[in-house]
Amino acid sequence: MHSIGELARASGLTVSALRFYDSAGVLEPALVDPVTGYRWYTDEQIAPARLVAGLRRIGMPVPEIAAAVRAEPAAVHRLLDTHLRRLVDGLADARREVTRLRALVDPAQPATTTLLLTPADLAAAVDAVRFAVGADPELPMLSGVLLDVESDGVRLVATDRYRLALARAGADVDGPPVRVFVPVDLVDQFRPLLDAADAWPVRLTVAGADLHVAVAGRTLTGSALSYDFPDYRRLLRKAVGERPAARRIPVDVAALRAALADPAAPTVAREHDGEALAVTVLGVDDQGGLRLLPAADLGTDALRVGVNGGYLLDALDAAGAPQLVLELDGPVAPLAVRRPDDADTYSVLMPIRL
Repeated sequence: MHSIGELARASGLTVSALRFYDSAGVLEPALVDPVTGYRWYTDEQIAPARLVAGLRRIGMPVPEIAAAVRAEPAAVHRLLDTHLRRLVDGLADARREVTRLRALVDPAQPATTTLLLTPADLAAAVDAVRFAVGADPELPMLSGVLLDVESDGVRLVATDRYRLALARAGADVDGPPVRVFVPVDLVDQFRPLLDAADAWPVRLTVAGADLHVAVAGRTLTGSALSYDFPDYRRLLRKAVGERPAARRIPVDVAALRAALADPAAPTVAREHDGEALAVTVLGVDDQGGLRLLPAADLGTDALRVGVNGGYLLDALDAAGAPQLVLELDGPVAPLAVRRPDDADTYSVLMPIRL
């Protein structure tokens, strides 16, 4: 048997850290002396303690460390892959924020970034996110579409707090990556022109707050909104990041649309901001398919989520696909609406408390 001090030296953990992981149920001693309270550990606990020390150094959350200590090697590798993606995303977020802060500290002449896109790709991306643009005049920071320009394309993002939609279009990009918040009026001006553009490429130019969209022989100009768009990447990690417990249910869009639009479709009455609201509750049937739950079944169906039925219809239409996948992860988790053939185009609906 090894004392807590000996295990600390063998593992690289401090004594206080070992006490913490004992109280958290991550690494409990094999024996606690009932008289002195001293903790004793076996030889077999040295390797798990070293694993805990390593996971702690890379900043893995305590619940995942606890899972790793008890998991098979394959599951530990999956946890490591998940955490590595989280670190990479966090580093990318930090770099973008540092770039923004540098511009605040020392404003310079804005660089120009130009994108060339096919009209069809840009039209599909706009259609996938337009429904989620905020329309509340008291929240102007949501009244547009974020264009997050990367080296090989652009990601479009829109949200009104209750739903979040994303899509991506490939592009030839000349200039540095940039994030620009495009007012919805400008988006609505150039969207109809995309249908008439045929083989003409769309040229989108961003120079600071100045926007120029050349399409179908016309050039539209506008100014980017000055608001800071919400950190959608962080929202996504919280909402639909790594969700191993989520149930992925394939659905036929036409059939689900008809079921939602049926006047006899079951709903649950709730109140929101003093107004009555008919909530659509989604659950799973005996065959693993999607079903709409009546109020009488709420207590019997463990996997359920309440959403605004109209918002769900909007998301189905915006996806533009005959088959979709819905991700359900319980009554307080957001509902994800995904295309099976496009990992970059999906929407998220916030749940309504049942």
